[in-house]
Amino acid sequence: MNVVFDFGAVLFTWRPTELLRRHFPRRAASEPQAENLAQAVFGHADWHQFDRGVLSIDTVVTRTAARLDLDPGALTGLVESIADHLVPIQGSLALLAQLRALRQRQADAPKLYFLSNMPAPYARALVQRHAFLQWFDGGIFSSDVNLIKPEPEVYALLERRYALAPARTIFIDDHAANVKAAQARGWHGIQFESAPQVQAQLLRYGLALLLPDR
Repeated sequence: MNVVFDFGAVLFTWRPTELLRRHFPRRAASEPQAENLAQAVFGHADWHQFDRGVLSIDTVVTRTAARLDLDPGALTGLVESIADHLVPIQGSLALLAQLRALRQRQADAPKLYFLSNMPAPYARALVQRHAFLQWFDGGIFSSDVNLIKPEPEVYALLERRYALAPARTIFIDDHAANVKAAQARGWHGIQFESAPQVQAQLLRYGLALLLPDR
């Protein structure tokens, strides 16, 4: 089997409403306001193009600030700080470590890959800061290939690049649309809620050694 991880909100924390409430306390004074603003900022086509690697950080800030009447300086501070807020989720990191240990013990253990919608500045920062990313056998950042999930082309590219058999590939992502796109290609999909929930579902694929010690 192959196990493919998303990064944001799966392996690394991603809490956009908290960021917006910190940088725009008046515009995101309540949780509903923060959620609406988060959708307007991060769910817009401009941010998706930033993910895709075809808009620069300065351009996405300028466009977003003008479109939403946000202070450009505050928005620059928020966007430039995002890499610092992408920190490993300990339960997910422990799960990845268990998969890596299994890989080291068994030749037929699952290979590990990633598929992440990630703007280039944050992708480079993660690679520089976290040695455990070397545990992966390979992966794709959206900004490096100008493709984003849930576009089928990015899943197809991962398949071709690493000779992945869809029926033997498990994809873990927090967004239902991304999981469904993988399943449409014949992959197995797990929508991430928590590391224990993923661990329990991986057991269904015969990865019993992932159970915690008792």
